[in-house]
Amino acid sequence: MANPTHRHTRSRRDKRRANWKGQIPNIITCPECHEPTLPHRVCGNCGSYKKKKILEVIEKES
Repeated sequence: MANPTHRHTRSRRDKRRANWKGQIPNIITCPECHEPTLPHRVCGNCGSYKKKKILEVIEKES
């Protein structure tokens, strides 16, 4: 298998890497407690998913 004989320039390398971008996570509000959560996941604040109680949330003692 052939190997490259010449080195690629920095600009060519950076042009290839220019499309790697970080993405902002899509955040929705929980319909039960109105806290921001990630979509398609159980709410960490109230423990509900699609308006159904899934988890029992235990609150920390102060």
